[in-house]
Amino acid sequence: MSIKQLRAFHYVALAGGFSQAAREFATSQSTLSGQVGQLEASAGVSLFDRKPRGATVTSEGQALLELTTRLFTAEAEVRDFLRDEGGRSGGYLRVAADGPVLPLPILAGLRTARPRLRISLSIDNSDRVIDALMNYRADVGITARYPTDARLHAQQFLIMNLGLCVPAEHDLAARPSITMKELTGRPFVLREKGSLTRETFEKNILQHGVDLGQVMEVSTREGVREAVSSGFGIGVVADREFGHDTRLRFVPISDASHTISEYAVCLAERKHLPLVRMFLLQANACGQAQPPLQQSPGEDDTGE
Repeated sequence: MSIKQLRAFHYVALAGGFSQAAREFATSQSTLSGQVGQLEASAGVSLFDRKPRGATVTSEGQALLELTTRLFTAEAEVRDFLRDEGGRSGGYLRVAADGPVLPLPILAGLRTARPRLRISLSIDNSDRVIDALMNYRADVGITARYPTDARLHAQQFLIMNLGLCVPAEHDLAARPSITMKELTGRPFVLREKGSLTRETFEKNILQHGVDLGQVMEVSTREGVREAVSSGFGIGVVADREFGHDTRLRFVPISDASHTISEYAVCLAERKHLPLVRMFLLQANACGQAQPPLQQSPGEDDTGE
């Protein structure tokens, strides 16, 4: 076994075939085929199911791909570290998050400490955030769902309270707060089933015995914001994720005891890497530094 053979296997596994890998990685198909064949012979296992069009990894190949992904990710980290004069002012951090609002202050703090830091930020649902971490496509993640996989390290850095998102001209817009009972019979615009914000709101509804009015379901946060601003109903949002929109106002729910926790997550084996460790520390600092959003009459803060 050699590093060249492992790299050839890795290229073919990622590309889904020998000819495609040869094109994508600027090498010859015969070279890749020969190196993978030597690796299979030395290991005594078949790593690919060869097909007329492409090749798929076997179960042994999938297990090896997880290892080579870790190997070549670490190799890239070492290369970036050495190119950056020991990694003191730059580096590259891949972040996956379930929304854009929470990671940005954290990343701004990191950029202040490391002016040449390169960042990629992907926004997706919580399941895909975890998947990106598990498959080494992201270094760190932010998610509202606590991961149960023992291979992951998660730290709570923020607790968010629920509030209403209402049009600026709404009769509730100037209220400093509202109770759950006062929501009875009012029309709402909610995310689809599976949204953690909706799930948490429904726990509060059940606890207080509230019957809402007509409910309109919308699949995205942006869609909820647009529907609320168009008068279809009241929205529900976590205070720290309220955002900025001059059409809307935030009204805290004073007795909504069920809250939303946010977690900074990484693979446990990588939590001691310098950039990962810095991210986790910065997440804690940002969580402690930001007070919950409060609405007051005439306030111009807006949200989604």
